[in-house]
Amino acid sequence: MRSISISIRQDQYLELEKIGLGAFSPLNHFMNEIEFNSVITKMRLSSGEPFTLPVVFDVDKDFAKQARTASSVQLIYLGITVGELIPESVYTCDKKVTAKHIYGTDQRKHPGVERFYDSGDWFIGGKTTLLERVDHEFSKYELTPEESRRKFKELGWKKIVGFQTRNVPHRAHEYLQRISLEHVDGLFIQPLVGQKKVGDYTPEAVIKGYEALINGFYPKSSVVLGILSTSMRYAGPREAVFHAIIRRNYGCSHFIVGRDHAGVGNYYGKYDGHKLLSKFEGELGIQIMYLHGPFYCAVCDGIATEQTCPHVISQPSAISEISGTLMRSILNGGEKPDVKFIRPEILKALNDCNLFINN
Repeated sequence: MRSISISIRQDQYLELEKIGLGAFSPLNHFMNEIEFNSVITKMRLSSGEPFTLPVVFDVDKDFAKQARTASSVQLIYLGITVGELIPESVYTCDKKVTAKHIYGTDQRKHPGVERFYDSGDWFIGGKTTLLERVDHEFSKYELTPEESRRKFKELGWKKIVGFQTRNVPHRAHEYLQRISLEHVDGLFIQPLVGQKKVGDYTPEAVIKGYEALINGFYPKSSVVLGILSTSMRYAGPREAVFHAIIRRNYGCSHFIVGRDHAGVGNYYGKYDGHKLLSKFEGELGIQIMYLHGPFYCAVCDGIATEQTCPHVISQPSAISEISGTLMRSILNGGEKPDVKFIRPEILKALNDCNLFINN
């Protein structure tokens, strides 16, 4: 038996790093075939613990053949040996069937499906060791699970609510954050800045937008900002559960799930994330805040939801939806969104930013 090596992509490195840091606990390695099939079909690890998305090390057919007879695989990123994988399982799957399970569709136009189809067709699972971390452009904004837990303890927080986003902050998200802060000691805003689709915001834009919001409009003792560098899967309800598990590992006691969490296009129902999370009630080790999607109501003259505003039914023309998709569309067209939708201070912070991912 011999050791072999492979140069890995940034997204593969980030998966390795999150495994090694405990962000995906109880998963502490790249999945083997039994675990992969269990997660795909049952949304649980083979041990029975909830886990809704595959975390795999993908390779092509030729490398998979080499791995079958290797004692170890050295993982090399930017010329540095960052990890080791002991091949216990080398396997493949029917990608169309698997995509249907994960994303609810096998259509390539879904960005998560497209990325899955374009990745390697074979997977290596087994004991995984992170040997060395490599800094990236935004590393200074990132906290490990150990660091975030220590930070919350230093602040004296016992009840911490986590907030997932891939967007620049708008008024609807701010509304959800403020409501949640009324019930806990602190808010952990953890924007996802790993691999995302073309047209999404750049990490720089998201970070600068949130710095402007936090520095100008939140008590500094109530909010911590720390990015999450992992790929966006766009897997809707399954990703809502996955995100909740991650935030539990970072020390959050609560997690906000609103409208169409981790959704894209019209692939998922507005509150499919709520429905799936409710099936794991009491098993995730974190309390879900099931919040409704805010909008601007001209009659109420403010941000509201269908829970608090009657005009959704009586005067629908008064309702203006606020979403990341809408804000991206307006900004991408070179226009400025209404101040009722996004704060001018945030727009000012974005002035010198590269706003959108273009390749």
